[in-house]
Amino acid sequence: MQRLFATPFADIYPLYVTKVQRKNRSESELRTVLSWLTGLDGRQLDLAISSGESLQEFFERVHVHPNSVLITGMVCGVKVQDVEDPLMRNIRYMDKLVDELAQGKALENILR
Repeated sequence: MQRLFATPFADIYPLYVTKVQRKNRSESELRTVLSWLTGLDGRQLDLAISSGESLQEFFERVHVHPNSVLITGMVCGVKVQDVEDPLMRNIRYMDKLVDELAQGKALENILR
């Protein structure tokens, strides 16, 4: 887990972009989803990407949306709602939202 926590957000972001674009979704939609979860606007997201901050640093400074507790389902065979570590749970929430976007869910349904 520590290795994942130390991974720069800038390393994860392009993987998310590739994933959603492969499924004919836009980077703009991805940014909307990430902004909903983190409370960051576009400029702040750009700063998070360019700063090289780790996922741990990223989630320590953002305010995760209070409705994130409504995010349920499986990511990598693990129910996101059952993850005990708060940081890992937030990372899994982010993964789950990106998965839902890539699966073609409407933004209105993703943004609980």
